[in-house]
Amino acid sequence: MELRHLKYFSALASELNFSRAAERLHIAQPPLSRQIRQLEEIIGVELVDRASRPIALTKAGKFFYEQTVQVLSRIDEIQAATQRIGSGQQHWFSIGFVPSTLYGLLPELIKRFRQDNPSIEVGFSELITMEQTEALKSGRIDVGFGRLHIDDPDIVCQTIIEEPLVAVFPIGHPLSKKAKVTLTQLAAENFILYPAKPRPSYADQVLKIFAEKGLRPAIVKEANEMQTAIGLVAAGVGVALVPASVQGLHRADVVYRPLSNKGVFSPVIMNFRANDNSPALQNFRSLVAGIAPTLTPENPATDD
Repeated sequence: MELRHLKYFSALASELNFSRAAERLHIAQPPLSRQIRQLEEIIGVELVDRASRPIALTKAGKFFYEQTVQVLSRIDEIQAATQRIGSGQQHWFSIGFVPSTLYGLLPELIKRFRQDNPSIEVGFSELITMEQTEALKSGRIDVGFGRLHIDDPDIVCQTIIEEPLVAVFPIGHPLSKKAKVTLTQLAAENFILYPAKPRPSYADQVLKIFAEKGLRPAIVKEANEMQTAIGLVAAGVGVALVPASVQGLHRADVVYRPLSNKGVFSPVIMNFRANDNSPALQNFRSLVAGIAPTLTPENPATDD
């Protein structure tokens, strides 16, 4: 499938007339008809009901048209931004992140950075920590946020916050009635671990936390996404351990409880190139230095 297929189909879908669509595209009608047929062959479904008078989109065609409009709109945005950057009107700064960091300080950092730097086009890429290494080195991103330390001399890893972990229980679970719970209590429960892959990941941090206490959780299910894990908790499949910022989701079907153990954290780590002295990165790091200390958690709990 090529970009021209999307442009031709978008014109036809909006006009619902081959002649008018061809005129709009400044091409003859036969080539347009061939391109639409070719697109349908590539996808493997009929997009246009040609027997209808006037022609109409099939159910699949309507869905494809909605998606096509979004794709073409995004391409236009990319083209415009590229032109602004190429002409020196705007600069580009790309941020990589693991999904769990979006529940904490990262949204506020992004919002303030964009407000303070209106001439910078900010891009975003969802990348696991290990993928951020290659993305930083290749220049695809300028800064990354993860939860694992990157062992590479070309990458600087700066822990900006140690986020407490909290236990998640389904409504009505006996431990949900306690003000705090212990790792020992959690290890005795059916436990849901995430992510299942790729590894190493946050899952290995959780297993290490238990292992340091001489504990091994009874894992009954491994989920690939945190939201999936919490959904399984809500369904009564087991319990889980998640970063405290996740509580901001305010789900009504689960209960979060802090741990009474000391030092049960997951770090949020900012990664950037060691030799990057760009003004944009320096501005971003200064912003982090100003915001992160106000978000550093206190954990006055006792050990168990």
